[in-house]
Amino acid sequence: MSDYRTLNEISDEYFRQHPEEINDFLTEIFDDYAQDGDSVALLSSLRVVARAKGVSNMAAEVGMTRQGLQKALSAKGNPRLDNINAIMRAMGYQLMPHPLG
Repeated sequence: MSDYRTLNEISDEYFRQHPEEINDFLTEIFDDYAQDGDSVALLSSLRVVARAKGVSNMAAEVGMTRQGLQKALSAKGNPRLDNINAIMRAMGYQLMPHPLG
């Protein structure tokens, strides 16, 4: 058995130790999504933030089970807009339009 940590473990630890970086991270991932439409990458990045903030606590705040939240933010997840809105609110953000250009 190796002592290597996974990228997920490193990311989770980083954002728990540097919560002030989450705002810039979210801005970047939504900017990337606006450019490339890669919903799998967006959901994966939101999953990183959810783990850093505590999946169980977020799930309770959103009104989902822990497994439901994890499934919604999985690569095969297809969450409804109201779920994404609730998840973002649990993270302390809101979805807002941003003018192009």
